Amino acid sequence: MFSFMTTVKEILGAMRTPTPEDRALVEKAYEFAKKAHIGHTRYSGEPYFVHPAAVAKHLAELGMDAETVAAALLHDAIEDAMATSEEVEREFGPEVLFLVEGVTKLGKHKYQGTERHAESLRRLLVATAADVRVLIVKLADRYHNMTTLEHVPAEKRRRIALETLEIYAPLADRLGMGRIRKEFEDMAFPFIDPDAYQHTVEVRKLAVHETEAGLAKVQKEVRHALARKGIKDFKTDIRMKGLWSLHQKLKRKGDDITQIHDIAALRIIVPTVEDAYAALGVIHSLWKPLPGEFKDYIALPKASSGYQSLHTTVMTAEAGIVEMQVRTREMHEHAEFGIASHGSYKTLGKNAKHAAVQRMSVPWIRELIPNLLNVRKQPAHTTPETKVAAKSDKSGDTPRWLTDLAEAHAKVAESSEFVDGLKSDFFSHRIFVFTPRGDVVDLPTGSTPVDFAYMIHSDLGDHMQGARINNKLVSFDTELQNGDIIEIIKSKAAHPTKKWLDYARTSMARRHIRNYLDAHERSMTREPELKPLKTVKKKRAPKKGKDA
Repeated sequence: MFSFMTTVKEILGAMRTPTPEDRALVEKAYEFAKKAHIGHTRYSGEPYFVHPAAVAKHLAELGMDAETVAAALLHDAIEDAMATSEEVEREFGPEVLFLVEGVTKLGKHKYQGTERHAESLRRLLVATAADVRVLIVKLADRYHNMTTLEHVPAEKRRRIALETLEIYAPLADRLGMGRIRKEFEDMAFPFIDPDAYQHTVEVRKLAVHETEAGLAKVQKEVRHALARKGIKDFKTDIRMKGLWSLHQKLKRKGDDITQIHDIAALRIIVPTVEDAYAALGVIHSLWKPLPGEFKDYIALPKASSGYQSLHTTVMTAEAGIVEMQVRTREMHEHAEFGIASHGSYKTLGKNAKHAAVQRMSVPWIRELIPNLLNVRKQPAHTTPETKVAAKSDKSGDTPRWLTDLAEAHAKVAESSEFVDGLKSDFFSHRIFVFTPRGDVVDLPTGSTPVDFAYMIHSDLGDHMQGARINNKLVSFDTELQNGDIIEIIKSKAAHPTKKWLDYARTSMARRHIRNYLDAHERSMTREPELKPLKTVKKKRAPKKGKDA
């Protein structure tokens, strides 16, 4: 079934207060890309331009600016339609070209298979350092491609679905884009495990059917109670748990659906933080909360994404155990759309907007740049990567998780190791622990004090003598838990041993340990330098005369 072609009028209509200049830029990009893709078709048989037009409309609906929407229209023009970078820059300017080149995949002639995928991903992350809009365009691009995945040849479907699940869904999550993360997971699921997908659909359908009427009564009672409390302009809705997320939880619970209480949750959205805590009090006055099930993500937001909300689980007579989430409108926007919900740069003038984009994107990956570029020999000519590196000098501080990503993969030459490290260190389940000063440190589940020390600084890891968790001395292989306070005891005399490789869980920590051990071994086995021998000139004896 073919999609309808998105018109430029629809794209402009989805944009928020575009200026005449914005409209002209988008209209020009629409016509340029439409002409560039004439004669090109997708696997579905529909005109290729259906895809970039749909991506552009999606980004317009998110509230992205005209340059981002134009880049979405043009994002395949260089790769697939034989347009040149020079043409795009001449017609649309360097900013749009930068966004387009950041999203464009590497040419097949230079990289093949896994290597091509890894290098494209590395390049995408490098470009994101200077401008987070590159990654937002890429996520919208992948989203539309996933909606038509059934038309892709069978041998490619599972690979694309796995890539979406293992790379792009976690990237969206780390951006705080909860809605697109959930949709990525659920779109990929049927292509990865069709039987499990169908089973999960049926389980969720049955569970919802059994609690639907009771949950509606709970929702009605909450609304009346909030109104009596004097809380105004609130909104309530039912949030359904994603199919992939439910599948993962079912596996952990031995497929026992009775152990899962958040298949459907009641969500309450209020105007202010004060209203959120007042609403929580109303809920707990109606039903008893389950011990240990309350989470205050407003006071302590999730470090990885900035997610904020109040979570509580209560026992109701109407629907049994019910999870409830309370948040403000701003928190809800951030939970759904993450960094794409930040509107500071969307309504500003050209220069002010560019500065706002820098401020928004910078907390991302500035330190990632030089390290990722070190993976290969630095090119002598100008490339998108070197352009990004130069541009990123204007950036501010970088968020910790991408700085760590940069350091961890600075010297990874193998494409497979690069991608595997991303999955294990940065896209796996996370825990949040604290330094003695109260700083939050974000680590993969299963991390140890060794991983913590190297996450803080390589020098701290290299001279780690001991560790305390919550003021108790622990062994180096102790697994950290959410909320632990970690103190590392440092000594100049301490240094890593081979045994530490068994204690470390993250590839970054193991790499630092191996580097230290290799350097130490080289210093111990280095041959002493031989100094050149001094030559002494002998005085020549005077020649004897013939008559002597």
